[in-house]
Amino acid sequence: MRIVFVAVVLAVLAGCTSQTEDKPPIIAPQGPGEQAQTLSPDDFGTDRWVAPSEADLKYVARMIVHHKQALDMSALAPERAQNETVKGLASRIHDTQGPEIGAMEQWQRQYAERAPEHGHSGDLPEVDHGSMPGMASDEQLAALAAARGADFDRLFLQLMIAHHEGALQMAIELLSSGTDVRVEEMANDVVASQTDEIERMKAIKIP
Repeated sequence: MRIVFVAVVLAVLAGCTSQTEDKPPIIAPQGPGEQAQTLSPDDFGTDRWVAPSEADLKYVARMIVHHKQALDMSALAPERAQNETVKGLASRIHDTQGPEIGAMEQWQRQYAERAPEHGHSGDLPEVDHGSMPGMASDEQLAALAAARGADFDRLFLQLMIAHHEGALQMAIELLSSGTDVRVEEMANDVVASQTDEIERMKAIKIP
């Protein structure tokens, strides 16, 4: 969160019988190495739209697809899993990542709506499934759908741990390159929730 400093300049004109109060300019620091901007006082406290970076746009687009695969995998557990802990974990993943997808899609809609009026196309980046770390292949998903009982439990944990680790990699990369505060908050949520779930999954022992 950047801090906005208000620089107050008082002009006192000698010999005048009245004083004129000038609205002070607002100095808004930018990112490291970037020159600060001087904003109009009329803009202070208003909803000034700032375009997200390419890293922000790419992260959100990719993470929506990444999360949707996790939902597909989790949806198989109620009918196929044997271990109750695995079932509970799959339910938690579904309950957590479903709303996260909704929040990311809302962010995309808001970007698409506001970008054109600020000189941006509003287009969203295309997603290359193969470029995302941790994504299960079609063959792996087919094998998971065909498995039952302990076989399903083992394969689910194997694939979901790798899937979560890929999500962590993407989130950590965003936190070092992104600029949008809301996207950074979403990435931090991914880091917190999925780090915890990885530890839970690694602790489950399937005979």
